[in-house]
Amino acid sequence: MTKADSTPPPDRTRTGTGTADETGTGPWRGGLRRGRAGWAAAGLLALSLAAFTALCVALRVPMADVHVYRAEGQAVLDGGDLYGFTVTEWELPATYPPFAALLFVPFALLPLAAVKVLFAAGNAALLAFLVHLSLRAAGRPGAARSLPVLCTATALGLWLEPVFQTLVFGQINLLLACLVLWDLGRPDGARGKGLAIGVAAGIKLTPAVFAVHLLLTGRVREGFTAVAGFAGTVVLGAAFLPGAGVDFWTRRLWETSRVGKAWIVDNQSLQGLVARLDHAAHPGLLWLVPAAVVALAGLLLARHVSLRYDDAWGVQLTAVTALLVSPISWSHHWVWCVPLIVLTWTTAGRARTALAAALTVLFTARSMWLLPKEGDLDLHLSWWQQPLASPYPLLGLVLLAAVPLCLRRTRPEPEPRRRAEPEDRQSGDPSGRSCASTIR
Repeated sequence: MTKADSTPPPDRTRTGTGTADETGTGPWRGGLRRGRAGWAAAGLLALSLAAFTALCVALRVPMADVHVYRAEGQAVLDGGDLYGFTVTEWELPATYPPFAALLFVPFALLPLAAVKVLFAAGNAALLAFLVHLSLRAAGRPGAARSLPVLCTATALGLWLEPVFQTLVFGQINLLLACLVLWDLGRPDGARGKGLAIGVAAGIKLTPAVFAVHLLLTGRVREGFTAVAGFAGTVVLGAAFLPGAGVDFWTRRLWETSRVGKAWIVDNQSLQGLVARLDHAAHPGLLWLVPAAVVALAGLLLARHVSLRYDDAWGVQLTAVTALLVSPISWSHHWVWCVPLIVLTWTTAGRARTALAAALTVLFTARSMWLLPKEGDLDLHLSWWQQPLASPYPLLGLVLLAAVPLCLRRTRPEPEPRRRAEPEDRQSGDPSGRSCASTIR
């Protein structure tokens, strides 16, 4: 046997050698393509952030809510009246519980410019985290860990109107949504599940609706943990700011006019919709009765969907219900559009691409800002302008009616969600994750 005969044939399946890579199908080429996709997505994100920053600088965006938060922290440090001041040219007051003011103290110690940068960068990071949590809730753990997916979704998500407004105002909506969705994404029975929801409610009251959702879906321990967490924030606020605590819980809580005018197009709640339709600044029972009906129906529908079909959609319906029945839901409160769009993109069905694209367009269009709104013009809109003035509450009502019907059609033999047993949580059984939907 010659030396040539004794030489083994080349390994054509090994990375970097043989015909597999020469034809572009080997793992090296696959890794290269993934690397290029990652760099392209990172470049898109950098471009999007640069464009957003340039726009903010050009328009001299004031980030008005950052001023309010710093003033709250300063009031705590100085022992001033937490609910007696107003800041900025819009005379904005403090509207959150005293516990929130305690969290804002560090921002009062930093220069205003530094706080604005922190809020802008922090909100961009929170947007990426919200996308990650939304993909996990939708049962897409691989996509949730994919850097190209997260970078691309964050780059595009910056321009959704609620997200854009949150960054422009320097708001905390993304933080609250992340706290709630992270907590609900933990396995049922996990130690401390519900606590983050309680803390979120202690900062801004509306997340308390998710504690109700936990109780309605049979997760009593988690629901009472959320209630206990909320009670703890009340106690802490009262301990450090006793006067402000009494003032808020006995008087300021009921003064919804302090938050703003309910009839302006900025308000995308059911009350805003009814006020503009009725051309009345104070719709009264015309709003309260439908709001009570929507609250009851929305929570029951969310319970039904969570127990029978998909907890991720149940959580989304709970969020929509809260946004609808809250007296005031500014457009930037609708950052829950991020998990809504993700859920629509990832839910099985032929129409998912068209529906998700339609939702993306709706939350990017900013139709409410194209209408005349100087003075009280919001109250004198024509019939054809009403849908443009209230796109989010109209969508919310459609979702409450349509989601249960769509899930019933696509999943004719649903299995009730069961509570995770200890062995499930130890073995990582996905059935023990309350917010991980089983996509068929």
